[in-house]
Amino acid sequence: MIWFRSFLLICGALGAISSRPSFLTAQENQRSVWDQWRGPTRDGRVSGIAWPESISESFLILKWRVPLEPSYSGPIVSQSAVFVTATADKKSEVVTALDRDSGKELWHTEWTGALTVPFFAASNGSWIRSTPAFDGRSLFVGGMQDVLVSLDAKSGKEQWRIPFAKEFGSAPPSFGLVSSPLLDGDSLYVQAGASFVKVEKATGKIIWRVLKDAGGMNGGAFSSPILATLAGQRQLIVQTREKLAGVDPKSGEILWTQTVPNFRGMNILTPVAVGDAVFTSSYQNKSWLFAVDKAGDKFQVKEVWSNNAQGYMSTPVVIDGHAYLHLQNQRFTCIELKTGERTWTSPPFGKYCSMVFQKDRILALDQRGKLLLIKANPKKFELLEERKLSDQETWAHVAVCGEEVFVRELNALSVYQWKDPKPK
Repeated sequence: MIWFRSFLLICGALGAISSRPSFLTAQENQRSVWDQWRGPTRDGRVSGIAWPESISESFLILKWRVPLEPSYSGPIVSQSAVFVTATADKKSEVVTALDRDSGKELWHTEWTGALTVPFFAASNGSWIRSTPAFDGRSLFVGGMQDVLVSLDAKSGKEQWRIPFAKEFGSAPPSFGLVSSPLLDGDSLYVQAGASFVKVEKATGKIIWRVLKDAGGMNGGAFSSPILATLAGQRQLIVQTREKLAGVDPKSGEILWTQTVPNFRGMNILTPVAVGDAVFTSSYQNKSWLFAVDKAGDKFQVKEVWSNNAQGYMSTPVVIDGHAYLHLQNQRFTCIELKTGERTWTSPPFGKYCSMVFQKDRILALDQRGKLLLIKANPKKFELLEERKLSDQETWAHVAVCGEEVFVRELNALSVYQWKDPKPK
């Protein structure tokens, strides 16, 4: 049981990790970036300027708002620009760069590439879904017709493109390219082309391809990959429609796999690494914690616990050894990661919530256009404040950079600014 004792020790250290102070100046924090899915650390963690006590209009003020075509993709924020995607006229995909201070358009580019998803998923629209990734020079955008496009971030000029279905002869995913690409050094990782792929980011050259599936209706991942160190080895954690897997970033070797029970392959949320374990949850099923251990040169996966919390589309945040998860039944729940015990469940909210956190505060943007300020209290659900920001739906992931909060409404981007934020 060495793996379990090691896991418990790591869980005990989570509090210190999640509250690690920022050493950036206030000026540097004001120009912090949001460069990928779920932010710079890909876990919803927000460092820098401390959030005020309230999200009311006295503390969180609208800075500017720009109308846009519809999108599910989250905004990407550089030190000077905000990059947003959209689907125009049900036939083209558009990428636009906006000035971070004013919202003025800097450039836009578009290509033919829209897709209509199956009827049972189309009630909320068929707009572009994948959140881009940004490395300081290039923007990497996943389009619905299973393409990955590299754009020059200063001009919007296309640098390269990979049409995965054509490249691999795979069936295009019926729900489009949904997974958000992951950057690491000179490489880019994405669940596309009915598989998981490593790409040389400078050229678009495909380095390796693993975890192949059938594509079409039953293939194409909904989840997005992360990087973590498990059992002493740095690896990619990937959730397909049917299973979790650990993948060696250099070689593409499959280090381990674990079946995740699912309903019609609807494993959607991004897995979360917790010490030497991985948390996940799936639609109409359960939540699980799987510990990853290594005996000699072989990895082993063991279920630590499961419970009846049914996750759906929203990825949880982990704070002080507890996962705060928005459920299929539209409620929040808190799960103690050592034991798997649900410590509380909230009243219902929207169908979807994107969440970010700072210390013991969670900002949650639900799809009804409401922003929630929640205290990360493992003993009880504690809603500190709720504010209606938009009459439109807000499916895209909220982004927080320094003193600014970026909200991608269905047909607009709104930027809010904290009033008189205090440095940590």
